[in-house]
Amino acid sequence: MSNRKRFTALALASALAGSAVLLAAPAAHAAVVDVAYDCKTPIGDKSAVSPIDIKAVKEGDGYKLTMSFQKGVSSSPIELGKGAMNPSAVILVGGAEKVSVPVSGPPNPEAAPANTPIKITDLSGTYTPKKSGKVTFTAGVLTIKAMGTTTTCTPGNSPGPSLELDVTAPGGAAAQSGGDGDGDGTLPQTGPTDSALALGTLGGTVLLSGAAGVLWLTRRGQRARS
Repeated sequence: MSNRKRFTALALASALAGSAVLLAAPAAHAAVVDVAYDCKTPIGDKSAVSPIDIKAVKEGDGYKLTMSFQKGVSSSPIELGKGAMNPSAVILVGGAEKVSVPVSGPPNPEAAPANTPIKITDLSGTYTPKKSGKVTFTAGVLTIKAMGTTTTCTPGNSPGPSLELDVTAPGGAAAQSGGDGDGDGTLPQTGPTDSALALGTLGGTVLLSGAAGVLWLTRRGQRARS
């Protein structure tokens, strides 16, 4: 095999391999989003910003959602003992359908000092889609109950979605925007991947066009020599 033919074969193999890798990636997009909470507390209005991360894992007909807070969003004028605070929230689903998913978490695992931002435990709940397609998950209202009081924190900065993915309703067809994206049952938890299926198709086309260019140049060179 001549060097020119060997180069052409390698270019084609590389293009096809690259396309296969991209097509294998699930269609999902995740991001940590800063949420500015406006809180109504027993001692007055408070505000704080916390980066919010929402993850999803396929479980049966639905998806287990986990909402994580990277910073505390409220504080207490007195120390809260271990287990004194119970957090809950809603995750707003948009896109193919619009619903609210309640999520909740365990009480604070250790005492929270007075006048110190309270770390919210991870909140989780289950979302079972009724429609197939692309949906988004956005942080909604956070509720903190502690020592007989209730603090309600509302996002005040119209935060964007923390997670976007293709879902399939039980017994429904594949997601309309390209693949059900559940692969081995676990959806990607973080990362900047947009619709990887569409990206894979585009990337494959570009790579294959490049290989076709190599073939055209090869044939053109052969004609020139003859």
